[in-house]
Amino acid sequence: MDLLKGKVAVITGAGSGIGKKTAEIFAREGANLVIAARRIEKLEETAKDAEAKGAKVLCISADVSKEEDCVRIFKEAYEKFGKIDILVNNAGMADKHRPIDRCDTDWWKTVCATNQDSIYYMMREALKYMVKEESGAIVNISSIGGVFGSSGISYSASKAAVIGMTKNVAIEFAGKGIRCNAVCPGPTPTDLNTPEQIATFDSEFAALCNSHMDMSVPEASAEDQANAILFFSCDMSKSVNGQVLVVDNGCTL
Repeated sequence: MDLLKGKVAVITGAGSGIGKKTAEIFAREGANLVIAARRIEKLEETAKDAEAKGAKVLCISADVSKEEDCVRIFKEAYEKFGKIDILVNNAGMADKHRPIDRCDTDWWKTVCATNQDSIYYMMREALKYMVKEESGAIVNISSIGGVFGSSGISYSASKAAVIGMTKNVAIEFAGKGIRCNAVCPGPTPTDLNTPEQIATFDSEFAALCNSHMDMSVPEASAEDQANAILFFSCDMSKSVNGQVLVVDNGCTL
């Protein structure tokens, strides 16, 4: 369909799950990609799939919780492609459903650095390039945890902050050619919630959170989430700004 033909998209957390599927769909729609994650070998797998669809791909090993790595991502992206059209802030970590009385300070800081600080760094750097072109689309990946508080304290807080930052940036750039929206995935099969990962969660608080959702509703897929991201990234949503889209098959209704 070429919905992103000629666009350059930066996607974090692109080595697996929602980020990987987003890269595949963006490549299919004609975008060239800058994909970032900590594990270069996983990025290379994503790149192979995207290149088979005709995309040019730059892989960057980076830890987006570090300011200097975020600066480097955009420097290298601009050197290769000469512009930045789309930013998808997908990188994040689960917090094992630790409630406030079982979440220590070090864990709080680790989760917030990855899920919250990285969004600030990445948007700040992307906007430097988008402002020059008076054009751009930013899609931040929050969570139903950020909307309903249905996760651990650090995850819920950091993902709620993502929504706040999304709306704040949208207000600043409304009518200036740059849009900022958020997708909030519900339960989605990814590397963050495999059975092995779930076994490390605080089972008592996880069960309490789940009791506030309809867990009989089928999970959304990584492709479902990627399609929502695509909508916010392309011209189909050119008049949509500062919006928060929950993608959870209705389990939180």
